Amino acid sequence: MIIDAHHHLWTADYQWLTAPGLESIRRDYTVADLVPRLDESNVTATVLVEAGRCDAEETAGFLAHAATTPRIAGVVGWASLTDPAISTTLAGYRGLPGASKLVGVRDQVQAVTDPGHLARPDVRNALAAVGAAGLTFDLVVHLGQVPACAEAAQATPGTTFVLDHLGKPRIEAYDLAGWRATVRDLAACDNVVAKLSGLLTEAGAGWRVADIRPYVDTALDLFGPHRLMAGSDWPVCELVATYDEAWTALHACLGELSPDERTAVLADTAIRTYALEVGS
Repeated sequence: MIIDAHHHLWTADYQWLTAPGLESIRRDYTVADLVPRLDESNVTATVLVEAGRCDAEETAGFLAHAATTPRIAGVVGWASLTDPAISTTLAGYRGLPGASKLVGVRDQVQAVTDPGHLARPDVRNALAAVGAAGLTFDLVVHLGQVPACAEAAQATPGTTFVLDHLGKPRIEAYDLAGWRATVRDLAACDNVVAKLSGLLTEAGAGWRVADIRPYVDTALDLFGPHRLMAGSDWPVCELVATYDEAWTALHACLGELSPDERTAVLADTAIRTYALEVGS
């Protein structure tokens, strides 16, 4: 069994897609595009993650997709950490079609310039509210924000945090030692798991498996296979690789694990963390 723990859907009019260099993925990506790729790569089920539109309407649409698409086992929706009514927002999602597949939320913290953002009392309260609602919080952050993530996770033990894309290491610059030192404290938090996702994009267009393998090996050392999950980061990965190439690279990096360890990374961690209901 393989669970793709991190992918998106979007339409060509998303504002962030207007940035230079994103022309190749500036188009609609739909469920009809997704399912053949799952079949090609033998992926059993997926987690659909908010895609940067930052509104409740996107989350409602994703839940509706999940309601009619059995292969989408979970949805990580959007919620603002500065919303004083975040508990009401989360409760509102529970009344939508497909709500049973809401497994977590995230906010675009990577776009916040305030270095003290994750230490704000209202933000810490919001993170606690996410956990109290029975949801995980995905951390989409840049590497400089990872230390603040560790402090937030330590201060909010009742919430499970998921570090997307291993905190976006600077693979193209090969800063392995710097990344390890930055992520170490976050990895020491028992309420944090991480995703082996987005690594090919960080490695750049000329990526090789040898470029990402040291980061995967280090993540296995820091988090262990039972706190790591695998994700394609499709369609973003299409900037440098196809969906199948992304999975082929991950499989190559996991080849020396035991069968139980591979199962943990490829399926069990995602199923446990997100409380997914998937068939065998």
